[in-house]
Amino acid sequence: MNEIVTFGCRLNFYESELIKDALKKASRDNVTVVHSCAVTNEAERQVKQKIRKIHKQNPTAEIIVVGCAVQLDPTSYIKIPGVAQVLGNDDKLNYENYLPSSEKVIVSDIDNVRKLSPPLINSFADKARAFIEIQNGCNHSCTFCSITHARGNNRSVPIGNIVKQIKIFLEKGYQEIVFTGVDITDFGTDLFGKPSLGLMTNRVLKEIPELKRLRLSSVDIAEIDDELLELITQESRLMPHLHLSLQSGNDLILKRMKRRHSREQTIKFCQKIKKCRSSIAFGADIIAGFPTENDEMFEDTVSLLEEIDVVYLHVFPYSNRKNTPAERMPQVPIHVRKERANYLRNLGKIRLEKFNKSLTGSLQNILIEQKHIGRAENFALVKFEHDVAIKSIAKVKIIAADDNYLFGIKCD
Repeated sequence: MNEIVTFGCRLNFYESELIKDALKKASRDNVTVVHSCAVTNEAERQVKQKIRKIHKQNPTAEIIVVGCAVQLDPTSYIKIPGVAQVLGNDDKLNYENYLPSSEKVIVSDIDNVRKLSPPLINSFADKARAFIEIQNGCNHSCTFCSITHARGNNRSVPIGNIVKQIKIFLEKGYQEIVFTGVDITDFGTDLFGKPSLGLMTNRVLKEIPELKRLRLSSVDIAEIDDELLELITQESRLMPHLHLSLQSGNDLILKRMKRRHSREQTIKFCQKIKKCRSSIAFGADIIAGFPTENDEMFEDTVSLLEEIDVVYLHVFPYSNRKNTPAERMPQVPIHVRKERANYLRNLGKIRLEKFNKSLTGSLQNILIEQKHIGRAENFALVKFEHDVAIKSIAKVKIIAADDNYLFGIKCD
């Protein structure tokens, strides 16, 4: 029996399903694959901690570590007791690399990879929503980020392949599809004709009318084209939930991060969408304590989150990554970073509770993810008592709320 322990983003979880198939094709058994993340130092610490725990609990276990952390630093991972092999990001999906005779360290130069055509898969274990990789890599070198070195250049999946994969998932009973990748709003710039994310999404919705719910993962405001904007505001099957890659609310910090949007662009973008689709809920990624950030700059971030009405807040204290430009900038003390991150997380709880309570009395269409738990179209978590099949969609009336959940009763 093989086990895959996955850290990090939705793209990693998608690729873990491909790794399962690769292990089967290689006829491997009793292998533990640790699918690593390298977005922060804390993420890497957790990966290494898990590897050591697995080895301690089962000293004879064969551990294979794959993914971003390995791509950036294979040597440190192969040295960990119990690790039998490490595979980089372009090597982890090739079943031949899991054969017992393979080398211990297989990490190809990710910058030389130019095409993306992942194998088709049938399902996600224990998942009610199906993730689809539409894109990988990133062409934008934000000064704090090492993922461009871990994932390589932007590469997009051909539209025909995306349509095929969605149809397979629909045949397996999935009713919600999530587009995922490293920088999905840069989709298509490497393909013939340069089809945008908006064009591709429009084509998918037209070619697959039976698709009930389509959701986007994290998006970059600077890359959203007019066609996608129109879909977000007008298309009911595109879920009213956007997770924005903001990082800061201060213009000078955004420039030092090498982000391509401004505070004012963010405000205008969110106001325009809210005006056309009032039900939309925004999430955001924020880095607290980026180098040179002072109290006034931090307050700009706090006020922006309130002005654009962010509901789902994903906060990282700044993590100093090796060989990045931000590493050479004047650093904010670690305790200040943690204090600011804690403040934002508490603010996020307050904002989520306020949002949840505003939905009391409303009717919500819920995708059932677990017994008695599901997600509304706006991504709110809902609990209810009735037994409803996982993957199905139920209409629920919201009768109460707290800072984590909505509580509802199923409507007949």
